[in-house]
Amino acid sequence: MRRLLRGAYIVWIALRYGLDELVLTSFQKPWLHLLARTVALGRNLQAPRGQRLREALERLGPIFVKFGQVLSTRRDLLPPDIAEELARLQDRVPPFPSEVAVATVERAFRRPVDQIFTRFEREPVASASIAQVHFATLKDREGRMREVAVKVLRPGMLPVIEKDLSLMRMMAGWVENLSADAKRLKPREVVAEFDKYLHDELDLVREAASAAQLRRNMAGLDLVLIPEMFWDYCHNEVIVMQRMDGVPISQVERLRAAGVDIPKLARDGVTIFFTQVFRDGFFHADMHPGNIQVSVDPASFGRYISLDFGIVGTLTEYDKEYLAQNFTAFFRRDYKRVAELHIESGWVPPETRVDELESAIRSVCEPYFDRPLKEISLGMVLMRLFQTSRRFNVEIQPQLVLLQKTLLNIEGLGRQLDPELDLWATAKPFLERWMLDQVGPRRLWRELKAQAPRYAKLLPELPRLLHSFLQQREQEGGSAASVRELLAEQRATRRLLRGMAWAATGFIGGLVAMAAWLR
Repeated sequence: MRRLLRGAYIVWIALRYGLDELVLTSFQKPWLHLLARTVALGRNLQAPRGQRLREALERLGPIFVKFGQVLSTRRDLLPPDIAEELARLQDRVPPFPSEVAVATVERAFRRPVDQIFTRFEREPVASASIAQVHFATLKDREGRMREVAVKVLRPGMLPVIEKDLSLMRMMAGWVENLSADAKRLKPREVVAEFDKYLHDELDLVREAASAAQLRRNMAGLDLVLIPEMFWDYCHNEVIVMQRMDGVPISQVERLRAAGVDIPKLARDGVTIFFTQVFRDGFFHADMHPGNIQVSVDPASFGRYISLDFGIVGTLTEYDKEYLAQNFTAFFRRDYKRVAELHIESGWVPPETRVDELESAIRSVCEPYFDRPLKEISLGMVLMRLFQTSRRFNVEIQPQLVLLQKTLLNIEGLGRQLDPELDLWATAKPFLERWMLDQVGPRRLWRELKAQAPRYAKLLPELPRLLHSFLQQREQEGGSAASVRELLAEQRATRRLLRGMAWAATGFIGGLVAMAAWLR
C-alpha cells in the first residue's frame, strides 16, 4: 500500500511540474507533440524544462536528488539544457533534530554522549541527504584531547531508499523498452550502479575504511590531507574522525588573500585525480566543492583537504590500462589508436571501420586542443563524443560512470580556480610517465619480484610432479611400448628443462644488469 501511495505521489509531482510533457516532446513524433500540448493545457509550464525537472526531483526527496546528480553525468542520455540544470543539484536537506543524533550516538556506543565526548556540539555543522556532522572533543588512547567530527546517519533511510529504488528499477525498465538507443544506454545498469553506491553510503564503517585507504595511498604525495579515523568510535550509523580546518575551495578570493598559489592549486588537483585513478585505481568520486577545502595552517599550507568518502570509485588493471592508453592517444592526437582501442575493447561492433570512427573522433576533439580551460568544456566534449557514439553503437560502460562524474567535477574546480589552466598539458606528462612505468623494464622487474615467491615454491616440486605423472601414465598404459614411450618423453622433458634453466639463468642475468643500469 505504501509503495502505491509513493508511486501516486511521484505521478502527482510529475504532472505538477509537467514532466509528462517533457517526455512526450522528447520523441520525434508529431502526434506525440500534439498530445503534449493537449496535456499541458491549464498548467503553468513556462519555466524551462530542465528547471522543472530539477525542482521536481528536489520535491521528491534526497534519494531522487542524488539520482539526479548521478543522471547529470550521463550527457549521452540527456539534452544539454537538462544536463546543465541537473548539474546544479545540491543536497538541500534540512538537518534532523539534534536529540535524534544524540540518541543514535548513544545507541551505537551504549553510553551517554557525555561519557563518550568531553564536549559534543548539539548544533550540526553540515547536513546532507544521508547524514549530518557535529563537532566534538574526545580523549584518545594516549590521553590527548582531540578535536573530532562526528558523522551521524540520518534515521529511517533504508526503508525509504528501498522503496524509491524499487520504483526507479521499474521506471528504468520502461525507459529501456522505449527504443534501441535507450537500451544501448543501459538504464537498468545505471540504476544498479546507483543502488550499489547508495547502499555503500548507508554503511558508515565502509566510508571510514575508504577514507583510511585513501589516506594511506596519498601519504607520500604531500598534496592532500585526509582525516584520521578513530576506530574505537566507528559504527555503521556513527563514525568519528579527525576534525579538519580549512577554507572551502569555492571561496577563491579568501584563499588568494591568504596567499595560496591558485594556479598551483589547480594543477595539484589534476595531479591528485590522475594519481588516484591511474596509479591506485581507487579514487574519491564525490569531489564537488562542498567536500573539498584548502588548508591555511602553516604546517600544511596550500594542501587540499578531502571530506566525505561515502562514494569512491575503483578501476581494474584492465580499466586503468585501457583508459590510460586512450588518454595518451588523445593527448598525442592519435585518433586512429583511439578508434582501434574502442574496437579492441568491444565497445563498438567488430565490423566498425577504423577510418570512419577515427574521422568522427577527430572532428570532435581537434577543435579543443591547445586552449585554456576557460575556452573548452569537457562536458561539451563528452556530449559530442556520446552523440558520435550513437552513430557507431558504442556500448556505454556503467562502471565508468563515476569516473566521468569525477572528471566533470575536476573540470568545474579547475575552471573556478584557474580558467587559464591547460588541462591537457598538465595531465599529459603524468600519463606518459605512468605508461612508461607500466610497460617498461621497471614493470617487468616489479612483476618478477612479485611472482618470485610463487615460482620459488613451484620449481623444486617439478621433478616430483613429473615423476608422479609418468607413474600414472605407466599404470594406465601397462605395455612395454608405453613404458618405452614414457621413458623417451621423460628424457626429452629432462633436456627441455635443462634448456629452460639455462635460458632462465641468462634472462634473469640480463634483467639484473638492466635493473642496475636503470638505478
